Amino acid sequence: MTRTLGVDVGGTFTDVVLWDGRELRAAKVPSTPDDQSIGVVAGAGAITDGADHFLHGTTVATNALLERAGARTALVTTPGFEDVLEIGRQDRPSLYDPEAARPLPLVSRERRVAEGVVDGEFLDEVESVAVSLLYSYRDPAPEIAVRAAIRRIRPELPVSISSEVAPEFREYERASTTVLNAYVLPVMSRYLSRLAAATSAAGLPSDVLVMRSSGGLITSQDAATTPATALLSGPAGGVVAVTELGRALGKEHLISFDMGGTSTDVCRIDNSRPEISHERDIAGYPCRLPSVAIHTVGAGGGSLGWIDSGGALRVGPRSAGARPGPASYGHGGTEPAVTDANVSLGRINPTARFGADLDLQPDRAQAALASLGSHLDLGPIETAAGMLDVVEEVMAGAIRRVSIEQGADPRRAVLVAYGGAGGLHATALARRLDMAGVLVPSHAGVFSAFGLLLSPPRVDAARTIMTTDPNLVDSALRSLTQMTAADLSASEVEPESVSSAVDVRYAGQSHELTVDYEPGDGWDELSRRFHELHAERNGFARPQDPIEAVTVRASALGAPALAWSDLPAVRPTGDPRRRLRQTVVGGHTVDALVVWRPALAPGTEIVGPAVIEEPEATTFLGPGERGTVHESGALEIEW
Repeated sequence: MTRTLGVDVGGTFTDVVLWDGRELRAAKVPSTPDDQSIGVVAGAGAITDGADHFLHGTTVATNALLERAGARTALVTTPGFEDVLEIGRQDRPSLYDPEAARPLPLVSRERRVAEGVVDGEFLDEVESVAVSLLYSYRDPAPEIAVRAAIRRIRPELPVSISSEVAPEFREYERASTTVLNAYVLPVMSRYLSRLAAATSAAGLPSDVLVMRSSGGLITSQDAATTPATALLSGPAGGVVAVTELGRALGKEHLISFDMGGTSTDVCRIDNSRPEISHERDIAGYPCRLPSVAIHTVGAGGGSLGWIDSGGALRVGPRSAGARPGPASYGHGGTEPAVTDANVSLGRINPTARFGADLDLQPDRAQAALASLGSHLDLGPIETAAGMLDVVEEVMAGAIRRVSIEQGADPRRAVLVAYGGAGGLHATALARRLDMAGVLVPSHAGVFSAFGLLLSPPRVDAARTIMTTDPNLVDSALRSLTQMTAADLSASEVEPESVSSAVDVRYAGQSHELTVDYEPGDGWDELSRRFHELHAERNGFARPQDPIEAVTVRASALGAPALAWSDLPAVRPTGDPRRRLRQTVVGGHTVDALVVWRPALAPGTEIVGPAVIEEPEATTFLGPGERGTVHESGALEIEW
């Protein structure tokens, strides 16, 4: 049997799953932020002594950006455009906040030069180069010539050119994306080299497939040269898994809710397809590459409670991380985290063991909460309840961001909760937003790693055309779809499907909407779809106005390592009913039934208050909430 290993690295834990063709095994180990490859190998060793394929979701590129720990980068651009990174779009990050500041450019002013003035002395001071010239999305030859000139001086220096990284119009966004790629490239390249050496020494495959932000897999070679495509590598796997779960259960409208130790990621899925964004800000920097439209907030199990200058209780975005972790981990943390609040309220087993060697210490959680609460005249239990109220409002805001603020009604959607802490807060969030229900999938604590197994190899491409000629749209799309299919085949993957779309706008508009379109659908059909989408997103449409096709897009997908239909039937093991535990709900102490989830047979109904435990996660049901085990093993919760 072929064994496929999926490893997803988070800020606090590294999640590991193994599929051998018959059963799925999972493990969760502490992350090793200084070198993620150490935790990856340790996690793999916890469940297997070898594998045939290795799929990986990593936060290395993201962390390098967030921590400003990337390479010393230079920017070569068209004369007169050296300040494009600072000029930007002249929009304000916060309209009514006079003190709101933009992040500093990743390339300092002295390292930005015009083409034609690059010399050896200049290149000696940098570790990576970004090249972004005007109109290179139409003609890449000048950028290719600049790269060749740089390599004649320093052959080993990595060079990112915008015509390959993001061949689309808008010079600021294209330059920003290319700089992002150049900034994290050496960091990602070194990490993947270390990982290959470590996995090879451990008897694991050294040829790793890396999750890209758009929800597919790319080779480690591609990830090393275009790491900007993997800036959202980690959370993308979970969105793929949620989409497949929804298809299996016949639910078309979902919102994924991934609450880990450091952050929470949410994404809207409509008509069984995740929302894809072709431009987004990452840490304040525009990135014009396709990604699942995830919105992230600094609210996780490790998010710390604190008091702001106005005396109000706040939670996050600062996190306890893997070390020292929440106070209850006993690794030296003294500030209370969300996990400590859940332990003190009885929602997490106070005698639980996390991983192989982490025993919770509830007395430390109580002490940390008491210390924080003393500044608010609150006891530890009231402080814990207050922390949950605050963090849940932060997460509810994230859900509103991907639904209401984009013209979608969350009341028709089901919230799919996963990550180690997702099930603890899911029903409170869904009820706060009047959502249709909650799903907690099997293996919820490692669901993003599981999503790697369900993710197909993928190639994305785009080309700006700026036209009102339908024949040009069709010919450009045919060329692009053929190119993506050929690129996927070149990596020894047979394309299973190729999809295409067009960015469309009203003539004179400055922003576009991406509309599904295949060559031959016709200009009238493209117009109709655009008007409908414009009305949905913006509340109005102007069918009498002419439209313009701006950019064509194509994606080629191969076959994933695992299809949902391959999963075996649920086989309950053990005794489901464990005991009663006192939990605090709404300021009152109640006896909650504690249930062991792996022992629950399909059709079993659990009525809250209840705590449903499993090896990698916990789900909490409040009074009157009902959870029913689906045939897939997913827990369907209603109220």
